[in-house]
Amino acid sequence: MTQDLYGLPVTGADAAALQGINDLIHGFISFDPKATNVMKAAADAPECCLANTYTAMIWMLLEAPIAAAKANPFIEAAERAAPKATVREQLMTQAIRAWVDGDVPACITLCETILDDYPRDMVALKLAQYHTFNSGDFASMLRVALKTMPAADDIPYAHGMVSFGYEECHLLDDAAASARRAMDIQRAEPWAHHTLAHVYLTRGQTNEGIAFLESVADTWDGLNSFIHSHLWWHMALFYISAGRPDDVLQAYDTHVWGLAKDYSQDQVGAASLLARMEFAGIDVGARWGDVADYVAKRGADTVSPFLTLQYLYALGRAKRPEGEALLDAIEARAKDTAQHDHKTWEEVALWAAHGIAAHAAEDWDDAIRFLGKALPRLAECGGSHAQRDLFEQIHLDALIQSGQASKAQQVLEMRRTFDPGGVPLNMMLADVYDQSGLPGQAAIARARAESAKATLH
Repeated sequence: MTQDLYGLPVTGADAAALQGINDLIHGFISFDPKATNVMKAAADAPECCLANTYTAMIWMLLEAPIAAAKANPFIEAAERAAPKATVREQLMTQAIRAWVDGDVPACITLCETILDDYPRDMVALKLAQYHTFNSGDFASMLRVALKTMPAADDIPYAHGMVSFGYEECHLLDDAAASARRAMDIQRAEPWAHHTLAHVYLTRGQTNEGIAFLESVADTWDGLNSFIHSHLWWHMALFYISAGRPDDVLQAYDTHVWGLAKDYSQDQVGAASLLARMEFAGIDVGARWGDVADYVAKRGADTVSPFLTLQYLYALGRAKRPEGEALLDAIEARAKDTAQHDHKTWEEVALWAAHGIAAHAAEDWDDAIRFLGKALPRLAECGGSHAQRDLFEQIHLDALIQSGQASKAQQVLEMRRTFDPGGVPLNMMLADVYDQSGLPGQAAIARARAESAKATLH
C-alpha cells in the first residue's frame, strides 16, 4: 500500500499506476489535461482498483450517450479488484458504478460518505459538486465542500470549490473570501478565478471583472479546453456589457470556439455566447453553421437537460433539421419515468425545449408562453445562474420581437439592477421606452449607455 499526493492510501498500484492516479487527482481538480494519464495506468495495472475506477469516471465525464458503455469495462475491472482495496476505494468504485447505472443520487451520497471520513479526498468533492451542480442543488454543493475544512485548508483547489459553493448560494462575500484564500496559496487556481468572475458579474462590476480576468489570463494556457474556453466566455460577457464587440469576437474566435469542437461544454459555451452576441446586436456572420455541424453529430443526446437545451437552440438557430429529431428525443426522455430526473425533464426541460423551438421558428407568443412556464424552475436543469441567463435572454428577445414593450421594460429594468452600465441593455431599454411613448426615459437610457461605453473602454 502507498499514498496519493494528498496522503490517502492506495492499493494495488506500482509507481507508474500511482503516478497516473496522482495525475488524475491533480488534473481533475486543476483542469489539467494530464488527468487522462490515468487511462494508461489502468491499462497497465488491471488489478489496481482506483486506477480503473478513475478511468471509468473519465469516460463518464465525456457527457455523451456512449459514455456508460465506454466506462463499464473499467468499472467491472475495479469491482474485481475491490475486495483487496481500502474502504475508501471501494466506496469510490460504488459511486462510479452508481453513476454508470444512472443512479446519480446514490453517487452523490457515496461521495458524501467518503468525505465524512476522508475530507482530503478531492476527487470525491469534485465529483459530488459536479452532480449537485448539474441537478441545481446548490446548498448541497456548499455543504459537501465545507466537509473538507479544516483538513484540506492547505489545498488551494479545496478553497476554490468551497468558493463556488458559496457563490451559487448567492453568498458573494464568503465566495470572494474563499476564492482569495485559494489564490493566496496558489495564484493560478482557475476555479477561484471562475468564482470571482461570477462575483463581479453578479455585482455588475464590469470594469473590475475585465481587469481581474485579464490580470490572471496568463495562467490559463495549457489548461483543458473546458476551463480555458469557459473563463474566456466569462471575459466575453464583460466585453459584451462594456460594448466592445471586436473584443468579444476575438475572444470567441481565439479562445471560446475551436479548442475541442467535439466536447459538450465547448459546444454549449460557443452556442450560448453566439446567442448573447446576437441579442446584443453583434453580427456573428456564419459562425452558427460550424457550431451546429458539430452539435448535429451528437444525435439524440439527452444526457443532461442543461446541455440538451443549448444543443437544441444551436440547431434551431442554424435552421438544422436535426433539431426536430432532438425535440422528439426530449419528449421521449420526458416520458421516461424510470430515470431519477424524470420530473425535471417532464416539468421543466420539456417546456423550455418547446419555447426554444418556438423562438427558432419566430413564433414569439409560444416562445414566451412555454419559456414562461420553465424559467421559475430552470435551476433544476443545472448550470450556473450566469449560464441559465441565456434562457432569460431568449424569453426577453421574444418579448421585444413581439412588441410587448411594457413587459420587456419590466424585465430590462430588473436586469439593470445587476448590469447597471450594460451598453446593450441600456440601448434595448432606450428602444423599449421609445416604443412606450417615454422619450425622456429613452434619452436617459441612451446617455447611460454612452457614458458606460466611454468609461469601460
